[in-house]
Amino acid sequence: MDINDIKAIMEGLIFAAGDEGIHKKEIRKVLDLDKDMADHLINELKFEYEHAKRGIMLMESQQVLFLTTKPEHSEYFTKLKEAKVQAKLSQAALETLAIIAYLQPITRTEIEQIRGVKSERPLQTLISRALIEEVGRREGVGRPILFGTTIEFLTYFGLSSIEDLPPLPEDINEIDIEQEADLFFDRLQNMND
Repeated sequence: MDINDIKAIMEGLIFAAGDEGIHKKEIRKVLDLDKDMADHLINELKFEYEHAKRGIMLMESQQVLFLTTKPEHSEYFTKLKEAKVQAKLSQAALETLAIIAYLQPITRTEIEQIRGVKSERPLQTLISRALIEEVGRREGVGRPILFGTTIEFLTYFGLSSIEDLPPLPEDINEIDIEQEADLFFDRLQNMND
């Protein structure tokens, strides 16, 4: 196999290992390389990343290799992260968030009973934006996951605690809770735009 092919496979292995990285021993084993040859090729890869105009670099920590972004580009990654957080939540995500905020801790099945539709995707969106999190498991069959809001939720909506949510009328049913919460979150969303 050609040296460039080996380096390409090595690069792919490091990329595929993701955040956990890959130990040099694993690379040697997978590619059937001796230590000197593997170290030489890894050093060549590092050199190529350092001297090319690329957005990523090869890092090594305790014999584990990672692909990571370059520190000199950090301001752009911060902007990207902020832009994603600032992006508007979908109506489904807002409905789901309102239900969780007012009825937490709550299971996905309970959320879906209130909304009348599947809520897996809105839940994933809210988890990825760190607005909700798993807060435990309900006792009983299957021990379903319970969801609740996070500190980031409070910060995002400018609340100091969950008690700052506007109170719901006492004679309200679950459908009204959803509608009232939607109005509240719409107002908050518009304030943040």
